Amino acid sequence: MSEQVKIAIDAMGGENSPGKILEGINISLKSNKDNFFYLFGDKNLLENELSKYAKIKNYCEIIHAENKILDDESPLTAAKKGNNSSMWKTVESQKNKISDISLSAGNTGALLVVSRLILNCIEGIDKPALAGLWPNNNNMSIVLDLGANIEYNEKNLTDFCSMGSALYKSLFNNPKPKVAILNVGLEENKGNDILKRTYSLLKKKGIKNFDFRGFIEGTQMMSGDIDVIVTDGFTGNIALKTAEGTANFITKNLKNSLNKISILFSYNSLKKFKQKLDPRKYNGAILLGLQGPVVKSHGSTDSLGFAHSIELCHKIVAANLIKKIKADLISIDH
Repeated sequence: MSEQVKIAIDAMGGENSPGKILEGINISLKSNKDNFFYLFGDKNLLENELSKYAKIKNYCEIIHAENKILDDESPLTAAKKGNNSSMWKTVESQKNKISDISLSAGNTGALLVVSRLILNCIEGIDKPALAGLWPNNNNMSIVLDLGANIEYNEKNLTDFCSMGSALYKSLFNNPKPKVAILNVGLEENKGNDILKRTYSLLKKKGIKNFDFRGFIEGTQMMSGDIDVIVTDGFTGNIALKTAEGTANFITKNLKNSLNKISILFSYNSLKKFKQKLDPRKYNGAILLGLQGPVVKSHGSTDSLGFAHSIELCHKIVAANLIKKIKADLISIDH
């Protein structure tokens, strides 16, 4: 039996919580019983929900939190609620060495602010970044930043390269991921001054912990040739939302354009295609660069999507992600 991973969960965050949280835990335990869950939220409500799942009671502990952060609250308002909210207590449990990782489907902006206030950045990192899984022709890539930072410089992009590389190693056991920066062209003279300086910096450094492949265009993001794709938070968030919208458009219109007979004959192929684009399989953005790992589940995902986030949490802790990030940063700085 592997060492148990202790996961702190904001049980009040996201749509249909805490019901989907408990069902997600139930699904995850069917394939992995090496997790223990600290559930932060309304104790009476959580105890009532937990009573529906007799088999998972031994894997959970409820810790009462008076308040919850609403989806429409500003990060500042959320921060002012302080340590009385389920989100704050979830992240704080890492600082207090109770848990190994934090997971929330709640307000993204609030989670970014709360996490940074409590955990602080790893020494040498100025800004954390949101990283996510991105399907490609071969398997999956890591893309970051997906929305944590709109303003950035070459130091931030360099940090994102090392953090994304460490995450890819942790999830896919690849000793030297291929890393590229998203740009409007492949040539060294393309893009803004920050991108050009970042390219020059990484080429001169002779990085040993990942294989820097220069620039990549948006049309190549799903080719599978690059493992880690780095960009700023503004561009990354637009790319993510565009990809999600395109996937929904394709699956919806493909189904509408096929008649019953053609669907019958191509059922298996359509099923595989739908599974490939199922966003629940890639649910969970990882906030990188803090002293402890924090995972943001999509607020509208269902219990299956949340179960995928739980498995992501397990892999991150089991692979000792924070240690890998620190090691990669040292290699860049020197």
